[in-house]
Amino acid sequence: MPASSRTRKAASPRAERSARRWRRALRIIALLRERYPRVRLPLAHRDPFQLLVATILSAQCTDAMVNRVTPMLFERYPTPQAMAAARVRDVEQIVRPTGFFRQKTKAIINMSRSLVERFSGRVPPRMEELLTLEGVGRKTANVILSAKRLEPWGRGEDRADGLGIVVDTHVRRVSQRLGLASTDDPEKIEEQLMSVIPRQEWDSFSLRLIYFGREVCTAKRPMCLTCPLKRLCPSAPFLGNPPWMRRRRRARRFP
Repeated sequence: MPASSRTRKAASPRAERSARRWRRALRIIALLRERYPRVRLPLAHRDPFQLLVATILSAQCTDAMVNRVTPMLFERYPTPQAMAAARVRDVEQIVRPTGFFRQKTKAIINMSRSLVERFSGRVPPRMEELLTLEGVGRKTANVILSAKRLEPWGRGEDRADGLGIVVDTHVRRVSQRLGLASTDDPEKIEEQLMSVIPRQEWDSFSLRLIYFGREVCTAKRPMCLTCPLKRLCPSAPFLGNPPWMRRRRRARRFP
């Protein structure tokens, strides 16, 4: 096939038929599962409460930095009850390296108080309940619900009411490049991914996409020439910078 024909096809992933996109998504899932057979959350924690706190702290911060901060934080405040009674300035001092430390301190203390006052100190199992907690949006709630099926403390629990797909910066970028998402809105990206990814894959798919986005499909220099997904990726001919993503960047710059 001439290069120009490949370029025309790759330049318009929105025109892809839904059945073809679904089959392509299944092949992507299989290759990612082969590359990452076992997936674990990168945030260090021992229970759902600690994961909830760590996920809130991870906003605009690397997982590595969060994992350096949380051992001291959880040693002093291992439970919702302990965190709810913490002094603001003491928590701020510990979480300062994660950035936005005042907002994050307020969020994790108020979230802990809500857990104690409204949920008997337990992290609720439903999306709608999680979203009532301070500092918790759909991404954070999906992390908690997905972890119930992936982490040792949640094994055997199939119930995860309202579970969707975690959409962070890596999932957004890689799903756009792969032509599985055609928007910048995280909730719409989640809806688009849920329409082509089988439900039983939701919890592990986002983690595999995050691993892949960190190792291969990086933000600045994606390894398109050696990428194991290049035959399935409409962005490969453009070395990770396809026209549809350039157009969205320009639209954001000049509203």
